[in-house]
Amino acid sequence: MILRRFTANLRRQDWTAVAVELVVVVIGVFLGVQASNWNQARADAQLGRDYAKRLIHDLDADLAGVRAEGAYYSAVLGSVRKTDELLREPDSDPRELVVNAYRASEILYIPPVRATWDQIVSSGHLGLLPARAVESGLSKYFAFDTALDTYNTGRVSDYRKTVRGIIPLGMQIAMQKACSDVRDARGNITGFAEHCEFAADPAALKAVAAALRGDPEVAASLRYQYSYVVNATLNLGIVRGNIEDALDALGAGPQSTARTAPDAAPASGSTRR
Repeated sequence: MILRRFTANLRRQDWTAVAVELVVVVIGVFLGVQASNWNQARADAQLGRDYAKRLIHDLDADLAGVRAEGAYYSAVLGSVRKTDELLREPDSDPRELVVNAYRASEILYIPPVRATWDQIVSSGHLGLLPARAVESGLSKYFAFDTALDTYNTGRVSDYRKTVRGIIPLGMQIAMQKACSDVRDARGNITGFAEHCEFAADPAALKAVAAALRGDPEVAASLRYQYSYVVNATLNLGIVRGNIEDALDALGAGPQSTARTAPDAAPASGSTRR
């Protein structure tokens, strides 16, 4: 309709009408583009809010996991110190020495939840998130898996290899089966049961304890194990801070479920060795 009128006005050389028609067309196109941009902006804003909600849910789970890992390595650190004390006491209880020496070699890994973050990055949608969240903690947190690096470092430690090479396999299996872990409300392992009672021949326990005391590599590698576990707790504390900063920037605030909901669903996928 507009095109026919525009053509007719050109033929009549009605320049005023031609100008009016052009203005109407330009305004129409402009308003159409603006409406499209507005709709896209609304859709982007909603998508950004959806991403933020999903990230808050994921980070809440990760925060609970990192807290559990921090508590766990604190318990390992306690066993490192206790092992050092027991090794220097020639008459210390053999069972207590064996248990603590073994527990001083324990490691734990709870995988972070990365699905939402990976989707945001792969889709090029980082700009839809609050800039402060990306800059304050998210990028730092997802750039490197500190917990996995800690786990892998502990898995190949000299102390772990030495001690687990001395303690008989049957005794290790008995300890793992009989000595339950301490878990938080989400099901994450946070430490060791206070008492570890398992079936073992007293003479065998005494022989293993003597082997632990008699191998100079045990005491030497234990000193490095101490540094490793201390660094693990410190690094996990930094990770925890990054997550909390990101949650605050995303608007989670103190209502974040990892901080206020002890009855949350148990976590899965943790790796303890």
